[in-house]
Amino acid sequence: MTHDLVSALHPLLTAEAAAEAYAAGGEPGDLEQAVWLRLLERLEEEGPPPDPQGWLRRAVRAEARRSRRTTRLERPYGTEPADDLRRGPEQLALSAARYRDLWDAVRRLPGRCPGLVAALLSPRDPTYREIAGELGISQGSLGPERSRCLGCLRRLLAPEVASR
Repeated sequence: MTHDLVSALHPLLTAEAAAEAYAAGGEPGDLEQAVWLRLLERLEEEGPPPDPQGWLRRAVRAEARRSRRTTRLERPYGTEPADDLRRGPEQLALSAARYRDLWDAVRRLPGRCPGLVAALLSPRDPTYREIAGELGISQGSLGPERSRCLGCLRRLLAPEVASR
């Protein structure tokens, strides 16, 4: 039973982890491993979930959010002067310029892309369900729409990145 469940969920977990991991600042394999561990713990305590695919998607998103929070809170030890995390005026100015370039490119995107990319970049980290509700589109079309919008954004930013 457990082997069948693991075999059935493996392709879905691989795809979900690949989609979420880089946005979370991690590796897909690490995210997969964390979700497998959660599944095994759940199987021991409660048995298999009633909706394994839905449970797996929620678990991947939860682990990705946890990974983002952990990454955001981790700080390296500052033992060397070069490790000083304070940025000088030059780094702040360059960072602000990159931020302005990004948002200028987002505003130039076609169709619903500006709203979608703005929602994806939102500091409140909305779920796909929340984004779909805000934009008035189906949750299933968000992935393909996101890929198309990010491709457009990549093409818009490519000349600006190359000129730097």
